[in-house]
Amino acid sequence: MSFNHPSFGRIEDNRVILFDTTLRDGEQSPGFSMNLEEKLRMAEALAELGVDVMEAGFPIASPGDFESVESIAQKFAKAGPVVCGLARSAPGDIIRAGEAIKAAARKRIHTFISTSPLHMRVKLRMTPEAVLEAVTASVSLARQHTDDVEWSAEDGSRTDPDFLCRCVEAAIKAGATTINIPDTVGYALPEDMHRIFSMVRERVPGADQIILSTHNHDDLGMAVANTLAAIQAGARQAEATINGIGERAGNAAIEEVIMALRTRHDAMPFVNNAVTANILKTSRLLATITSFDVQPNKAIVGRNAFAHESGIHQDGVLKDKSTYEIMTPESVGWTTNSLVMGKHSGRAAFRDKLASLGYTLGDNQLNDAFRRFKDIADRKKVVYDEDIVALVDDEVMRTHDRVKLMALTVATGMGTRPTASLMLEVDGEKCDAVAGGDGAVDATFNALQQVIPHRAQLKLYAVQSVTGGTDAQARVTVRLEEDGKLVDGQGSDTDTIIASARAYVHALNKLMAKRARTAPPEIIPAK
Repeated sequence: MSFNHPSFGRIEDNRVILFDTTLRDGEQSPGFSMNLEEKLRMAEALAELGVDVMEAGFPIASPGDFESVESIAQKFAKAGPVVCGLARSAPGDIIRAGEAIKAAARKRIHTFISTSPLHMRVKLRMTPEAVLEAVTASVSLARQHTDDVEWSAEDGSRTDPDFLCRCVEAAIKAGATTINIPDTVGYALPEDMHRIFSMVRERVPGADQIILSTHNHDDLGMAVANTLAAIQAGARQAEATINGIGERAGNAAIEEVIMALRTRHDAMPFVNNAVTANILKTSRLLATITSFDVQPNKAIVGRNAFAHESGIHQDGVLKDKSTYEIMTPESVGWTTNSLVMGKHSGRAAFRDKLASLGYTLGDNQLNDAFRRFKDIADRKKVVYDEDIVALVDDEVMRTHDRVKLMALTVATGMGTRPTASLMLEVDGEKCDAVAGGDGAVDATFNALQQVIPHRAQLKLYAVQSVTGGTDAQARVTVRLEEDGKLVDGQGSDTDTIIASARAYVHALNKLMAKRARTAPPEIIPAK
């Protein structure tokens, strides 16, 4: 079975369209918000990963959201993924989304309304007939702005089957080219999703001439399983996020969906456009931007995903990797050699190493990274891949930060009150501060607050080792909260105090960016 789609042309039945919502649903997670530059960098990485549809944001939500969707649409004005804007069924939402995506070569409006009895009664306070009318009106209006319209039944997994079929039929008649039936609250089991999609295909006229889409949340830990069950029942678009980020417990992790389809092609004979070798670097980029690392045992991209500690496992892997590895590390972007860099390594070798890790830097960025690499190499016997990733993420990927740590000296010892003396560059201006504290870290943070006045409270301070050994780099995570806004910052260095300062400065930069989006006054550094 095949049919024509306005964005993809002829669609064959064995193709699964990858719909990434990292920049929309993923960014709604507390502490995961991104600025415009970060969204553009993430959008470029998602395009390189091979996603078909990129949900760039919710244009009506704020001027910042509109600007980011519009900028991403402009970025892909000649070619690239379908750029999608989310809209409720309200006309203002749909018109705003249409304006935001206008520049994209391929564009989509994704409009939705709740259809479950609970949501209609409590949230919408609308009758089923009124909801049906809204479905038709919203899709019809969206079609005036683009030929590619997706309609979603919010809380679809808890919707009455008969009413769900009526809504889907109405959306198709109004011109929807994709129908999404989400498990909005992560309530469904795989057999539920299989039953729902099978029912829609069998009962709804025209369902064989549109794309059915599945969007699953992970509240019960079954988002990926539910996604695969829906695909087996006829869904041909999978909506997911990098690292599984998203509301509450998150969404289905797109890297897990991709590799499940690839690894179990025998059971699920479907194809997609993913460039799997780019999975790890995309995951790491998101972790850097959001300051949220994936857990070590995370499938595909966790640092233990291809590690073997058990003697039995090690023996099997040494004889034949396929005994305990169902996919190769290289297939998702991991490299096998990690002990080759040291203080005698040259610039060419460093550039090659960066390329193998998925980084392409300009000359100025390369110079900055190489300088930092040499500094670390002088203090460590061996520089691991993880060390290089940490330094590039920490130093180079934040070149546009308003605040930069230039120098830090801490005096501490038994019987003395610790004192921190530092220099920051704030919007190009040098600022100094000296402060004491209950410890070296506290003194450093107090000095930072002198330069960048703020009311933020420290909610999390965590230290972990990037690699092993007493000379290992420390990676510090700092979480700040101000007026209900949460931001996380990360920093790394072989000196834990410097790493702490870098993390706090990173968090301050994100906090300042959030302030700029919500309040016009500029931050003036203390002299």
